[in-house]
Amino acid sequence: MNIHEYQAKQIFQKYGVPTPRGKIAHTVEEAVEAAKELGGNIWVVKAQIHAGGRGLGGGVKLAKSLDEVKEYAEAILGMTLVTHQTGPEGKLVQKVYIEEGADIQAEFYLGMLLDRAKEMPVMMASTEGGMEIEKVAEETPEKIVKVNIDPTIGFQGYHGRELAFGLGLPKEEVGTFIKFAKALYDVYMDNDAEMIEINPLIKTGDGKFLALDAKMGFDDNALGRHPDIEAMRDLSEEEPTEVEAKKYGLSYIKLDGNVGCMVNGAGLAMATMDIIKHEGGEPANFLDVGGGANPETVAKGFEIILQDPNVKAIFVNIFGGIVRCDRVANGILEATKITEVNVPVVVRLDGTNALEAADILRNANIDNIITAENLADGAKKAVEAAKGE
Repeated sequence: MNIHEYQAKQIFQKYGVPTPRGKIAHTVEEAVEAAKELGGNIWVVKAQIHAGGRGLGGGVKLAKSLDEVKEYAEAILGMTLVTHQTGPEGKLVQKVYIEEGADIQAEFYLGMLLDRAKEMPVMMASTEGGMEIEKVAEETPEKIVKVNIDPTIGFQGYHGRELAFGLGLPKEEVGTFIKFAKALYDVYMDNDAEMIEINPLIKTGDGKFLALDAKMGFDDNALGRHPDIEAMRDLSEEEPTEVEAKKYGLSYIKLDGNVGCMVNGAGLAMATMDIIKHEGGEPANFLDVGGGANPETVAKGFEIILQDPNVKAIFVNIFGGIVRCDRVANGILEATKITEVNVPVVVRLDGTNALEAADILRNANIDNIITAENLADGAKKAVEAAKGE
């Protein structure tokens, strides 16, 4: 689960991670009033969407008067903001964050995520603040300093010093930076975050460090421990079909291809997507119906897949272990009754009650259901069907 910048900064402030003062606004009038309450003569008007690159897309503006605050709020609120992370369809801006101006002397990058190879969190820092960290990693990886932090001992002073020295900070600023980095580590660990990114982290004229931006993502499986964070969820920022799928216990992620996938088990789902690409096709989604699939959930899976107009064929690839293949077959038939399945459906069922499932589908006499002998055969037939061959 992702949250907005202003929400991440609210969490930061609880842990003593310094941020500029700011206020959220949903209307132009609220934006102007927020600027008045903050005081000063320079403000930043920031679009609030779940994506990076907002500045390059025109979603972050520096205002030097209340009239400019009003002008920029009018332009940003209601706009469809397109960035490198939103895709060409962009995201509708429904709120802006009005933040006080800052005395920027230097910009850095600071972030945390899980290093799966080392099986522990990693904190990363770079002098290339304000730039896309992916671009820095590709073109100048030597400018990224990384320290792995063993959670059994937690963040220690030597972790902070390694990062500070890597950033080239003068010795009188190292202590301040270590305190900032330690607080960020506590935010990450205490809240079961998957990722934290501050880009840029700025140093002000008086030697203080401020999180000028903030991006946070959380482990969905841990949200039960954090109802306060789950309450921050903004469903309008999420793919509607993904939200609907969660209600039915389905793991669904929308992609850009034209072959819909319905599979049980994440590993088999990934293999199915790979073999579709190997056959020259593009998967339209990741959909894991799980081990407890029944006719109703399978039918719901079809309904969700078919909401994507790009889907030209569906590949059902089920290995019956916990889930029985005959249940899946009945689910497919149920789907044809309650949803107009107007694309070819390639079905590969193997495992528990696979023979019974084959009889169910054969006796149904539905023209657009195509049976497959194995995984490779199914992927090939699905790709061909999507291409109309």
